[in-house]
Amino acid sequence: MTKLCQPPDPNPRRPRLQAPPGATDTHFHIFGPEERYPFLQDRRFTPPDASVASYIHLHRTLGLSRAVLVQASMYGTDNRRQLDAAREMDIPARVIVVVPGTVTDQELTDLHQQGARGVRFISTQPRGLPLDQLERFADRLREHGWHIQLMLAPQHLVELEPRLARLRCPVVVDHMADIRSAAGVEQPAMQALLRLLKGSNCWIKLSAGYHHSEQDPPYPETIPLVHALVAARPDRLFWGTDWPHAAHPGRMPNSTELFDLLLDWVPDESTRTRILVDNPAGFYGF
Repeated sequence: MTKLCQPPDPNPRRPRLQAPPGATDTHFHIFGPEERYPFLQDRRFTPPDASVASYIHLHRTLGLSRAVLVQASMYGTDNRRQLDAAREMDIPARVIVVVPGTVTDQELTDLHQQGARGVRFISTQPRGLPLDQLERFADRLREHGWHIQLMLAPQHLVELEPRLARLRCPVVVDHMADIRSAAGVEQPAMQALLRLLKGSNCWIKLSAGYHHSEQDPPYPETIPLVHALVAARPDRLFWGTDWPHAAHPGRMPNSTELFDLLLDWVPDESTRTRILVDNPAGFYGF
């Protein structure tokens, strides 16, 4: 039996950070109901329902304007839940999908018309596209104006760095590659991430602070890592809630705490606006 995840806090607090107009959440998922949107049988965990209505409540509480839904591993290549959610939301939305290796150009075009703008490789979970397809998909997605989104473990990032640097389409790295903050900025994975950020067509999501720290919010040990990324390329960074924080084993944060992290992560207001508004607007075509 797969592990049942704890639900998110249903009562997001009013944030200390005032969102600028156009602020975008570039990473979250909608789940359920399972009888309509069944999960894969060989999934590693089972999230509770995370509805459009619950997400919109969070979105409005934070004062956000736009959204990017991301296909989660337990749905495999069945993208209906995220695509349907994008239609159900009364906000500008884009979708990142997972597709089979046999996907046709016409199918990609159809997905584009439904709001899809990228293909996710989830190397840390079963049933995703294999990493040996990176180059092939990069060439195909470039023709559609799409990007590759990568869910990677730190060791995978180090191994893949030379290949990622040569890909012919933009690459977005989820959750700062799950790099553990305690090992510091000089650790090999962090240095690989910084090289990719500075020298190739790589973008990074500042999200899921609980992936990087054993501490409770505001995850102070993450600050040096994020400051290094901001110093390197503030024009290549996004922010996301990672709502509903599936598979997080520790204390469930109030989702507003993850938004207010930006006050410590990105103290400069103009840089925060770039990360929250300008970068996603241009990249996702809002």
